[in-house]
Amino acid sequence: MRKLYPVSVSCGVLEVSASGYFNWLRRRESGHGGPARRHSDEALLAYMRAIHAEVKGEYGWPRMQKELLARGIRVGKDRVRKLMQQHGIRAKTKRKFVVTTDSRHSLPVAPDLVQRRFNPEAPNQLWSGDITYIQTDEGWLYLAAVIDLFNRQVVGWSLQPHMQASLVKDALAMAWWRRRPPPGLIFHSDRGSQYCSHEFQDALKDWGMRSSMSRKGNCWDNAPTESFWGRLKTASVHGCKFATREQARQAVMDWMAFYNHRRLHSSLGYLSPMQYEQRWYEAQRKKAA
Repeated sequence: MRKLYPVSVSCGVLEVSASGYFNWLRRRESGHGGPARRHSDEALLAYMRAIHAEVKGEYGWPRMQKELLARGIRVGKDRVRKLMQQHGIRAKTKRKFVVTTDSRHSLPVAPDLVQRRFNPEAPNQLWSGDITYIQTDEGWLYLAAVIDLFNRQVVGWSLQPHMQASLVKDALAMAWWRRRPPPGLIFHSDRGSQYCSHEFQDALKDWGMRSSMSRKGNCWDNAPTESFWGRLKTASVHGCKFATREQARQAVMDWMAFYNHRRLHSSLGYLSPMQYEQRWYEAQRKKAA
C-alpha cells in the first residue's frame, strides 16, 4: 500500500493520524520500548515520503536527514542520500532570478549601510524588504515582505493587487507593530520607487529606522531576500495555477507559516527561524541570571 500511495493519503482514508501511525511504527521497530533497532529501508522511505509531502518537495537530502534526526529517527546522511536517489525523492529546483525592480526614477536614494553584512548579532537590528509577484487568473498579486536578517524570520508582509508605495508601507507597519524594535534599526531594500517614495521614507523616520539601499542593478546586495523569494516560489507558486487571488494568498500564507515555524535553515544550524530566536533569548536569560 505504501508503495502506491503517500502515507498521508492512506492515513486520511483510514481515518488515523499520520503521527499516530509513525509512533506505532517506531514502537514496533524498537521492540516495544527495548533497545532501538536499525530502521528498515521501507520504514525510512515511509518517513521521508511523508516529510517530502509536508514540505512540498522543498528538502534535499541534507535537510531531510536533519529533519529525521529532529523527529528522533537516527539515520546517517549517506543512507538518506542513497535512498532518496534510488526512489526519486528530490528537492524542487529554483528558477533563474528575474529582475523586477524599477529604479528609473528621480527620487532620493539611500546609501548602502549593509555592504553585504547580513548577520546581525541580535534580533531587530537589521531588516530587509522586497517585492515579488504571483500570477492568478484574476490578475497579478503582489507580495511585500520584511525579514529580520538575524534569524531570517518574516516579521511583516502585505499582499495587494497593486505595487503602490502603500504595499511596502503596510508590510513595514505590520513588522513594527509586531516587533516594536528600538530606534536605530537598519531597513535594507533595493532602489525601487516604492522604497524611495516619500511615503515610505517618512514612515521609516517616524519609527526611528535608518534606510539602506542596494547598489543599482545588483541583486546580490539584497541576497537573503532574493533567496527567500526563490524558496517561496519553488515551494508554493511554481507549477501551481491559481484561479483567484485569494487562492494564491492562502498558499503564500500557509507556506510562510511553515517557513517561520518549521523550515530548517542550514545557516541557522538546521533550526527554524522561530527555534533559532527562541534559543537565542534563552541564552540571553541564562547570561543575565
